[in-house]
Amino acid sequence: MDLNLYLDSENSLSAAELARQIDASPAFIYQWQRNLRPVPVRYCVAIERATAGAVTRKDLRPDDWQMYWPELPA
Repeated sequence: MDLNLYLDSENSLSAAELARQIDASPAFIYQWQRNLRPVPVRYCVAIERATAGAVTRKDLRPDDWQMYWPELPA
């Protein structure tokens, strides 16, 4: 699921809560949510965990996830 779609859905974390859980700035969440900059690799696993798998590493890095997590099934 797209991060923006997740944050706009019911029963999701708020952007502020997600920022707290992954130890990131709310400004970064806003930039990622609006596709102003890509989510850095170092936050992808934390986002996947914080969203209980609703937003995956593959969702966050669709063009290069295999380079960072080759163990994930295609």
